[in-house]
Amino acid sequence: MIGISADFDPVHKGHEELIKQGKKIANEKKTELVIYMNKGYSANHAPFFTPFEARKEMALALGADKVVGVEGLHHRLVLSYSVPIRLSMMIKDGVTDYITAADISLKEVKNYAKKFTAEGNFLGIPQDFPNRNVIRWYAINDFLGESGDNLEFHLINEVNAPRKISGRFIRKSILENDMVIPKETKKLLPKTTIEILEREIKKENIPGTRNLKVLKHKMNTYSRHNFTNIAYLNGKAINKIVEGRFYKEDESIWASFRRAGYGPVMTRLAASALEEEVTKDEVLKLMKFYEKEGIIPPGQTISKTIERAWYVASEVDNGISAKEANEKFRLGVDIKAVPLTLEAGLNLTKFEAKKVEENIKSNIFIDKDNKISCQIKKGKIKIKTNLKLPSKEVTYLRYIIDSRYIPVSGKLIKNKRGDYRVKITIHDN
Repeated sequence: MIGISADFDPVHKGHEELIKQGKKIANEKKTELVIYMNKGYSANHAPFFTPFEARKEMALALGADKVVGVEGLHHRLVLSYSVPIRLSMMIKDGVTDYITAADISLKEVKNYAKKFTAEGNFLGIPQDFPNRNVIRWYAINDFLGESGDNLEFHLINEVNAPRKISGRFIRKSILENDMVIPKETKKLLPKTTIEILEREIKKENIPGTRNLKVLKHKMNTYSRHNFTNIAYLNGKAINKIVEGRFYKEDESIWASFRRAGYGPVMTRLAASALEEEVTKDEVLKLMKFYEKEGIIPPGQTISKTIERAWYVASEVDNGISAKEANEKFRLGVDIKAVPLTLEAGLNLTKFEAKKVEENIKSNIFIDKDNKISCQIKKGKIKIKTNLKLPSKEVTYLRYIIDSRYIPVSGKLIKNKRGDYRVKITIHDN
């Protein structure tokens, strides 16, 4: 089979050319053209403008033989993890060829991709790279080829007449024109897409939106430790969310993420995770499942993330900058042992120490002063206190908390002297 992976929101003339060229290859190879179409959330972690069934109908109307819905990934994982999963899915289904479009040549794509293929790590592809997603797909596909499981890659030129076609531009133009497709926008759309879009607009199925009521409620009411359990929220983002309360206007939601240094993609992913209550534990289990399947590149495994955090913390403790330590880790270092449990001291009063007991759950979070803290609850008693750790362990634990998908938990224990401490567990399994 010949495969295309896409959002198609909505299907425009660039997609029409892609389907046409894909169908040509399929006919030459006497096989089918299958569209792997994202469902639920887009590859950019946003709700879809156009419903899945309408997008499916648009693709089939232009000649696709089959449409396969892909869901459950894009509100849980960044593209560096979802792309290997989608490629593996296509290969298992019997897809042999992959076709996509770019405004750079296949030779240029190969040159950009070779560094990431060699490293087996597809995180952090620079934002200034042209056609970043195409480079990511090519690099991961090339990497999979080392084990004999990859697709033949076909690249066609993007359609740029009468203008460069962008799904974002098309959606925006319709929204700004009171849900009427402007004349100039219609020039970018196949006739069948226009008919289906107008039908769905009339039915008020377009546009798809976020549940902002749920999102605002959570941002207005969750505690710091509740936020800490949600995937893709780091300590700074959590503090900015809490500082920004009370949320009434939609724009104030996005402003909090901007103040935390989140770009548009990470903002959409974090908002999707919060809206859907995606926990770090859920993401960890999902990633572990695909690791066992051999799908996640070795440079992106959970253990590598934890090793990086420990190595960088150790180097920083020795006076080396975090940037330099990260570069050294990327080049390859020998790490013998990484602690997955830590013991932290507490600041408990005598009264508080009498009211608690061993094995009580201690919720770990970053407090308003940017310090690692915990909350201990027993009945009506609620105790919040900073944790006392050596500097290296503070840095290490902060990296883990800010990894955005590795959960940590704590419970009260007693040391040999009978003093209460918190045993912190980093969940790598």
